[in-house]
Amino acid sequence: MRNTIKMLTLGLTLTISSGICSVIIYKMIEKEPIVSYETVHNEGNNQFTSNKTTLTNDMVNLEMAATQSIHAVVHVKTASVVSHPNDQLYRYLYGKSPQPKIAQGTGSGVIISEDGYIVTNNHVIDEAEKIAVTLNNKKTYEAEVIGTDPNTDLALLKIDVDKLPFISYGNSNDVNVGQWVIAVGNPFNLTSTVTAGIVSAKGRDINILRNDPYSGMSAIESFIQTDAAVNPGNSGGALVASTGELIGINSAIKSNTGSYTGYSFAIPVNIVKKVVKDLKEFGSVQRAFIGVSIRNLDEHLANEAGIENLSGIYVNETTPKGSAGKSGIKKGDIIKMIGTKTINDVAELQEEISQFRPGDKAKITVLRNNKKIMLPVVLKNKNGTEKLISNSSNETEIMKALGATFKPIDKNKALALNLKGGVQVDQLFNGKMRKVGIQEGFIITRINHKPIKSIEELVATVDSATNGVLIEGMYENGHREFYGFGI
Repeated sequence: MRNTIKMLTLGLTLTISSGICSVIIYKMIEKEPIVSYETVHNEGNNQFTSNKTTLTNDMVNLEMAATQSIHAVVHVKTASVVSHPNDQLYRYLYGKSPQPKIAQGTGSGVIISEDGYIVTNNHVIDEAEKIAVTLNNKKTYEAEVIGTDPNTDLALLKIDVDKLPFISYGNSNDVNVGQWVIAVGNPFNLTSTVTAGIVSAKGRDINILRNDPYSGMSAIESFIQTDAAVNPGNSGGALVASTGELIGINSAIKSNTGSYTGYSFAIPVNIVKKVVKDLKEFGSVQRAFIGVSIRNLDEHLANEAGIENLSGIYVNETTPKGSAGKSGIKKGDIIKMIGTKTINDVAELQEEISQFRPGDKAKITVLRNNKKIMLPVVLKNKNGTEKLISNSSNETEIMKALGATFKPIDKNKALALNLKGGVQVDQLFNGKMRKVGIQEGFIITRINHKPIKSIEELVATVDSATNGVLIEGMYENGHREFYGFGI
């Protein structure tokens, strides 16, 4: 009996010792944990296995991206003249126009080439008289505006410096929901600030950009949404992938308080690349149009049209003599792809088309009678031609400088005021006209002693002026006024 107990005790001891040794040996050779995900997709009768994604504890390291980008993001400071909001009342009370005030603003910008080209938001520098750019090394330079595009809220600046650090373009089409990104900018004047987050969504239309009042063209919104913290002052800064490439320009937050509450939005870099290229070459953006009236698919429309899949864009109408109709696109077609890019909604369609110029050919795939058809479409400009529009022929630049939009004078109004013609100021923004005291409703009859009877004559006369502009006209109450300003 004793021998049996001794043998059991010995066996138990050996078992425990073996277990302890096994644990010790395992701990000695144990590596960092690896988690693998493998997804099998089923499409019809075809089965395929996706690439295996391996996640380790050190998979995402944003230090390299921050180091590469922080020196290429600049602090943008602006100064602009703001007119008194009640100019007419002030003049009535005091017999003179109020002194204009100087407003200052701040934002961010991204150096995109070593010779000093900088991208920022249009709303950062809009109507600014002076723009100063401070680099990360604390040196400040005066910036020149090369061009602006209110439709995408982008502006291109230039400073006279060489051999600057810059961020290389990425490809926003390759950006995926869930990937890590950093936002670099100057929130609340805190320079060189880096925050991190993930891409929350793509193709967001949050309806914050206004249509261009000068050209009448609609805004393009197809934002990359992230949860990287962005605050006032971050506008115009960089959204950077973990690889260190620029994938967007931070533009907006959605908040009830004015500060970050979890949502930030960036303009995709593929739109940025196209706008920058156009502004460099032409001074204005070359917008291309398909020539269709469209709407997003919803369940009600899908049921009416007998469509099961809600992805794609429904074609309501085609524009007479437009690109779409000429290429064979018809009412009731569903736009499914532009090139190799799948289109799910209007925002994605706008993003893709914004990367083309007039005269370019886009391969558009539509669904018709449950069959996919690829149609080559030669895109046109806003005037319905395939030509590129040079800055010198673009009247919107003249109206931007004047800071106003115009409309022909009503014939009955002209008759009542005993005028043979004229052009009326429709809307005023900060610009040369507001600064000299011109009010909305003012009727321009002469510029530099030349009679003005149309908007085309107004633009041509101002454009040809060399020394200055003298404007004659009258208000609807019959009061005549003269205004002058330099070019």
